Amino acid sequence: MLIATKTKKKNAGKNSFAIVASQYNAPYVDAMLREAKAELKRSGAKKIEVVRVPGAYEIPVVAAKLARRGEISAIICLGVILRGQTVHADYIGRAVTEALMKIQPRHEIPVIHEVLLLESEEQARARCLGKKYNRGLEAAQTAVEMASVMARL
Repeated sequence: MLIATKTKKKNAGKNSFAIVASQYNAPYVDAMLREAKAELKRSGAKKIEVVRVPGAYEIPVVAAKLARRGEISAIICLGVILRGQTVHADYIGRAVTEALMKIQPRHEIPVIHEVLLLESEEQARARCLGKKYNRGLEAAQTAVEMASVMARL
């Protein structure tokens, strides 16, 4: 069940953010990226760095490199994987999830996982193309909140 995205007024302070976004399934990922960047700007982010990669599988290595630099307050990972007639999408989704999960504790940086594994383009349209349910917007809100939490610790 989709839950409408609520606009939360958060202040990004002097935090810097990185967004790693897949080029594959561009109409959906580009829409999430556009909303994520807009939300970070509205929140007053000091810096927003965007890195585009070919596909979802390439996202974790770039996220790890960004985390090692130590200049970023949170990393947002955006991608869309659509299931096909084989289990390949499941393998990619699982590998990306496990790799992103490992980056967080290793580098003590929030990694916001919005690499969506979806059943259909209908699901992708519902989650990526509108403002009401845009997962890029939600990812940015989570990144701002987690950067604030980490700064307080």
